Amino acid sequence: MKLNYYSETDSLYIDLSEAVSAESREVSEGITLDYDEVGNLVGIDIDNASRKLNLREITMTNIPAGVLKATA
Repeated sequence: MKLNYYSETDSLYIDLSEAVSAESREVSEGITLDYDEVGNLVGIDIDNASRKLNLREITMTNIPAGVLKATA
């Protein structure tokens, strides 16, 4: 999973999979879910992210140590 913040548009994209998005559905104002060709959720796009989320803190719990990876 990857979190990608774009300051120029104040949007946050959460990549849940490396699969290519084939369909997008806006589920509420400024929240779009992306699905692959077989209907699996592959990403979440959040517009005006700084108004909807606390972007200053990310908390992860119960993540297996062998899986945890942080990059800047």
